Amino acid sequence: MHIHILGICGTFMGGLAVLAKEAGHTVTGCDANVYPPMSTQLEAQGITLTQGFGAEQIALEPDLYVVGNVVSRGNPLMEEILNRGLPYVSGPQWMGDHILRHKWVLAVAGTHGKTTTSAMLAWILEYAGYAPGFLIGGVPLNFGISARLQGNHASDFFVIEADEYDTAFFDKRSKFVHYHAKTAILNNLEYDHADIFPDVGAIETQFHHLVRTVPGVGRLIVNGHNDALQRVLQRGCWSEKEFFGSDQQWHIRLKDGEDFDVFFDEKYQGTVQWQLNGEHNRQNALAAIAAARHVGIKPELAIEALAHFVNVKRRMEVRGVEDGVTVIDDFAHHPTAVATTIAGLRRKVGAARILAVLEPRSNTMKLGTMKQALPGSLAQADRVFGFGATEGKDALGWDLAAALAPLGDKVACFHTIPELVQAIAQQAQAGDYVLIMSNGGFGGVHQKLLDRLHQRAAAGVVAA
Repeated sequence: MHIHILGICGTFMGGLAVLAKEAGHTVTGCDANVYPPMSTQLEAQGITLTQGFGAEQIALEPDLYVVGNVVSRGNPLMEEILNRGLPYVSGPQWMGDHILRHKWVLAVAGTHGKTTTSAMLAWILEYAGYAPGFLIGGVPLNFGISARLQGNHASDFFVIEADEYDTAFFDKRSKFVHYHAKTAILNNLEYDHADIFPDVGAIETQFHHLVRTVPGVGRLIVNGHNDALQRVLQRGCWSEKEFFGSDQQWHIRLKDGEDFDVFFDEKYQGTVQWQLNGEHNRQNALAAIAAARHVGIKPELAIEALAHFVNVKRRMEVRGVEDGVTVIDDFAHHPTAVATTIAGLRRKVGAARILAVLEPRSNTMKLGTMKQALPGSLAQADRVFGFGATEGKDALGWDLAAALAPLGDKVACFHTIPELVQAIAQQAQAGDYVLIMSNGGFGGVHQKLLDRLHQRAAAGVVAA
C-alpha cells in the first residue's frame, strides 16, 4: 500500500511513517516545515518528503491519505482530497488498524509521565527478551529511536504512548481510543490542553472511552491517589485493576539516595538501584513494573532492567558543563511537571543554586489558563528566568512578568534569546544548575548558553 502522510514531521506521525515503512508500505509525506532532524531521519528511511500542503500532491496517487491532527479545513491538499472523494483516515486509526491489530498493546496514558513510563516499559520488555515494538513521543536513550515495529525477532507486544489529544479535525476523540490496549497504565489526570478541552470533566470522559476499550482479560494499572482517575473508574470498569502509589497494592519505600524498595500486596519484590531522581520517576517505574507483570515478566526482572535504564532525551538531560555551571534540558511545561522536575533536582543537588529557565509555549500555557499556578511551581528555584516571545506564532496572550511577580526580585523575564542568554550567564556561578524547561526547541538556548559560559571562562570573567 502507498500511503501519503499529511503532517509527517510531527513526533507521532513521523513515528507512524517509520513503522509503516518497516511494515513494507510505500510511504511519502508532507508538512508545513520539513527540516532536520525529523526530515533527515525520515529521508534516511527512504521516505520522500514534500514541503507544504500543495494540492498538486494529488498527482502522487497514493492508495490512502493518512491525516495528522495538525491538518484542518482550508488546508489546500485536504480540500482537494475532500472535493475528489479520495480515501483518507486519521493517523491513530491507521495505526490501530494496520500496526496494532494483532498485537498485545501496552498503552501508557496520563497528563504527565507518558513518555518516560513508555520508555521504561519498552526497556523492561526488551531486557526480558520480548523484543517489543514501540512508538514513544521522545527518544529513549536505551534504544536511540522513538519508534520500531519489533526488535531482533517477531514480537506480539507493542508499547505505545497513549495521548489524550484529539485525533483529527474529523474525529475529536482522543488518539488513545484507537489503540485497543490490553494493558493500560493510567498515570494521572489533570486539566491540560485548554485549546480543545473546556474542563477536566471533558478529559475524564475521554479517559473513560479508553477504559471502555480495554477487554475483560485486560488490566488497568491506575494511580490510586488521583481523584480524577477515581471518577473515571466510577463510571464503569470491565477489566482487572491494580493500583499504585503510597498505601496502594504497588508501593515503594525510599532508601538512601534515589534507590527504593518495591512492594506488591505488602510483599517485597526487590530494590531499584538507578540514576534517575524524583518521586515522579519512582511512580513511573512502579507503574511500568506492574504493567510488565501483566505480560508475564516477574517484578524482580523488571527491577533489574531499571538499573540499566538511561531515561529519555530531554528529560533532565545534562547538555553540558561550562565554567562549573551545569546546563540541563527538560521537557516540563505544565505547572505540575515544572514543580515536580524542580523538586527532583533539588533533592539531588541539595543546597546548590537552581536557576530555572521557563518558556511557556504549549497551547494551554499560551492561553494563560494556568498562569496563576506558575509562581508556586517555580518556588523551589533560587532564580527564575522567564521567556515569552512578543512576535510570531509563539507570542503569549498575557503578561509573563506580571504572572511571575509573586516570586519577587528573584525573577526576570525576557523577549529575545540573546538577552536571556546574557542575563543567565551574568548570574550563573560555579556550582549552579541551570534547568531549562520547554516543550519546544527554545531557539537553541542550551548550546548558546554553554557557548557564552565557555567564552566567559576563557576571558576570566566572574559572574555577578
